[in-house]
Amino acid sequence: MKQTEKEAYVFSVFEHISEGYDKANDRISLGLQKQWKKMLTNRLRKSLPQGGRMLDICCGTGDIAITAAGERPDVSVTGMDFSPAMLAVAAEKGRGIPNLSWERADAMHLPWEDNSFSAVTISFGLRNTPDYEQVIAEMQRVLSPGGYMYCLDSFVPDIPFVLPFYKLYFKWIMPLIGGGFRHRKEYSWLWSSTKSFLRQKELAGMFRRAGLAKVGLKSRMFGACTLVWGRKPKQPKHT
Repeated sequence: MKQTEKEAYVFSVFEHISEGYDKANDRISLGLQKQWKKMLTNRLRKSLPQGGRMLDICCGTGDIAITAAGERPDVSVTGMDFSPAMLAVAAEKGRGIPNLSWERADAMHLPWEDNSFSAVTISFGLRNTPDYEQVIAEMQRVLSPGGYMYCLDSFVPDIPFVLPFYKLYFKWIMPLIGGGFRHRKEYSWLWSSTKSFLRQKELAGMFRRAGLAKVGLKSRMFGACTLVWGRKPKQPKHT
């Protein structure tokens, strides 16, 4: 699928499933998605500097941005997505949180200046973008020196004996559990996008090539969900 075709298709998918997206995620993750997201929000709570700024790109219905803003009221949090329908759900869920704002933008071309944010995150969104390296480069660009970049996403497990069960569930069972007969085609995209996505170590390598240091990862469900992080080196002091 060409870049422009992928972008148009993903846009259509999320515009159609926005209203039932949260409940569907609970069903298809067997209720585990909240625990997976805590891997990220716990790190944000501890690592964000006092009075910092955080950007959550491909924010979807806003779970990460809303949790981060609630746990760190001293931090200015921006949730960004290219789908108006998803942002509308996020804005309703996050109504009344004073340090939280929403922005419609393209992850491939972030509309912020260099070194603008103390932390930049993306969860379950990178595999849906047309060019992974460009998105990572943009995230690194707007990240301030010393700040952390995080990616939480679905991956094909590297453990051979798990693969047949993983494929059976994600290819055949999950679309029906997530979307029912009405939206099963849209939820089939989760399998397609994950199958063609990077492996965990490939993504970690991409973080390093983007210039990030202290790259690490943490996995759940035999690697089906993994958090990858890295830190942008501090700029050397001039003497």
